[in-house]
Amino acid sequence: MNIRNRAFDRGIIHSRKFEIPVIAVGNLNVGGTGKSPQIEYLIRLLKPDYDIAVLSRGYGRTTKGFFLADENSTAEQLGDEPLQFYRKFKNLCVAVDEKRDHGIDQIQKLKPKVELVLLDDAFQHRYVEAGLYILLTTWDDLYVDDLLLPAGNLREPKKGAQRADMIVVTKCPPDLSGEEQAGIIKKLNPRFHQKVFFSTIAYQERILGNQKEILTKDLKSYEVLLVTGIADPTPLLHYLSHHGLSFKHLKFADHQNLGKSEFQAISRSFDEMAGSKKVILTTEKDYVRNFLYVDLPVYYIPIQTEFIQNGDGFNNLINDYVRKNKGDC
Repeated sequence: MNIRNRAFDRGIIHSRKFEIPVIAVGNLNVGGTGKSPQIEYLIRLLKPDYDIAVLSRGYGRTTKGFFLADENSTAEQLGDEPLQFYRKFKNLCVAVDEKRDHGIDQIQKLKPKVELVLLDDAFQHRYVEAGLYILLTTWDDLYVDDLLLPAGNLREPKKGAQRADMIVVTKCPPDLSGEEQAGIIKKLNPRFHQKVFFSTIAYQERILGNQKEILTKDLKSYEVLLVTGIADPTPLLHYLSHHGLSFKHLKFADHQNLGKSEFQAISRSFDEMAGSKKVILTTEKDYVRNFLYVDLPVYYIPIQTEFIQNGDGFNNLINDYVRKNKGDC
């Protein structure tokens, strides 16, 4: 990784710049830092004013090369996160490509009205030189406290964080104090040009599913089978426990495509629950990947990123970058 980064830094391996604004969201850790909610935050922020595209690698998909989402796309073709973006936001251009530079070329060819591109999980994809890099790190697992694989969970050395323009400490407790924030900033030791922000995961008041909506507070009257296949379900477990919900948890691997044996285990666990009011609860990512067409009472809790303080400051930096660079096109 050091040799690779030095080759890019010195121009031995070339990165491509594009005329339209490109924002890359990523991390140094392997998974679980909240990239999808952060991408969705940017979509909500920018989509009212710009024609935007989201480009992902499409982790876990069975297809190769460039693939543009449409109404018939599946998680097998796109990956779960890109399909989630496409289903959630009307008229959003969503594409996948392992080669991000080729992906941007194809987007500009097929969707010439696109004004900016959001690169999902692309901090290490240096063949594209983004105009703005957003680095995510969770408050309880900061990259400065981690080690490189296989001793820890870092994809690249910690000094890779120097490429970031903005650092977002994610999954913070909503009541994280200013003193605690200052301590984290001191620990991260950002460079003079880097801005540090703190965000939390906000769970919505209604759970959604293939049958009806249920108020989250009404889940207390249900028996709940929680099924997750994400890197870190801990925040969701804490949220449900904090709200007094009792549940049985079936945990699968991150991005796992459930097969016959897994669905049999889920159905068996669900049937063993004795109450007449019972539901299967999962994450939105898992719902899109595995439960869209399953004949079971499956629901998910929508989540959003919210900034604890200075959200306007984050928004202004994003909007300023896009406005200035779009004007150069």
